[in-house]
Amino acid sequence: MSALNYSATARERIFAKLNVAQRTPMPEPDTGAYYAEFTPKWPNEIERLKHWARTMRRFNTQVHWVTSQNWGETLANVVRDKAINSMVLPMGTAHGQAAHNALAQHTPEVKTYAFDRPLEQWEDELFDHVDAGFTDVRAGIAQTGTLVLWPDAHQPRSMSLVPPIHIALFDTTTLHDDFFSAMQALGLAHDTPSNFVLISSPSKTSDIQLTLAFGAHGPRELVVLAQLPAHIALADVEESA
Repeated sequence: MSALNYSATARERIFAKLNVAQRTPMPEPDTGAYYAEFTPKWPNEIERLKHWARTMRRFNTQVHWVTSQNWGETLANVVRDKAINSMVLPMGTAHGQAAHNALAQHTPEVKTYAFDRPLEQWEDELFDHVDAGFTDVRAGIAQTGTLVLWPDAHQPRSMSLVPPIHIALFDTTTLHDDFFSAMQALGLAHDTPSNFVLISSPSKTSDIQLTLAFGAHGPRELVVLAQLPAHIALADVEESA
């Protein structure tokens, strides 16, 4: 018998034994219980918000507590304080239009761009002349101090990655305890976008001489306009600053 035939026969015997062997089904892992065990517990919604903000600020993120009525004015103040001269906005969205109107009212000198053409047609202008990008946030993660962005045609990933300053409008009612909870709420098991962005700080690296530097691979500044629900007052969370 040749070595080839012998190997084939041996393989068949092994598979035959495996096919008749008793099978013990493996139990499905309880992923929810695992995350529940290791996720911090907060006594109330306000303390969870404070934890999220402290965690983001620890890594140089600037958090501004706002309301649905004043976030546009706060956006204009940030633009003015940082001497932002140009910004790209998601004009095809309600929050993009609201941001445009707020800037037109309070800082009319700021030039605004719409991401309404292929990147190849204006990448030089975007990379060299746009100071800031403005997006919304799909959800937040309290445990790690993280923002979840869901890029689409109106606000592609370049808006949050290319300009040196990223300003994000975050509806804090979408804050979840941990990544698993956010994943469940967003239905990521069944509907995952091609680009799914998790942001916990401005872009940073310490690869060069072990010195922490911001802006190496993306925005050097991250500003979050954290919009509170009506039942939470600004005074309730401002002490975490």
